[in-house]
Amino acid sequence: MSGALVLNATYEPLCVVPLRRAVVLVLAEKAIIVEAGDQVMRSERTSIQVPTVVRLSHYVRVPYRREVPLTRRAVLDRDAHLCAYCGVRADTIDHVKPRSRGGAHAWTNVVSACARCNHRKGDRLLTELGWHLAVTPTQPPATVAVVMGWAKRDPAWQRYLSWNGISVEVAPAV
Repeated sequence: MSGALVLNATYEPLCVVPLRRAVVLVLAEKAIIVEAGDQVMRSERTSIQVPTVVRLSHYVRVPYRREVPLTRRAVLDRDAHLCAYCGVRADTIDHVKPRSRGGAHAWTNVVSACARCNHRKGDRLLTELGWHLAVTPTQPPATVAVVMGWAKRDPAWQRYLSWNGISVEVAPAV
């Protein structure tokens, strides 16, 4: 695994750090290992299990609320790279209410779409085509922002990425 999830002392996800940084945090007693992999790192005097999730020993105040930036990659991740209209692999994004008709460029108006559906829909409304969305698009919680952009995501991170007690599915990056 190339990185480790860092949790605040209150188990709030903060960020993902490279494996080397996670080991340094543990060795400096600034963090403790919450979840570890099967591998062991050894030095001349000590050995340590490879951490996948670490928790800081002291609470770190986060001065701002993070929001997940609205990007093509983030929308594809949120929708698990599946077309919102037909369910096949998606490679584009589509505005449910087209921007040419006053639709906003917002999380609640953007979905993943395959090139075929995106082209067929064009600048029309779903009601004009008789189409419907199986799932209403929503803005992902800020906890998802900590793993955006990480190609390899450890399944052990999943239980710490929740929103109001609801587990947030994070699709693996492709």
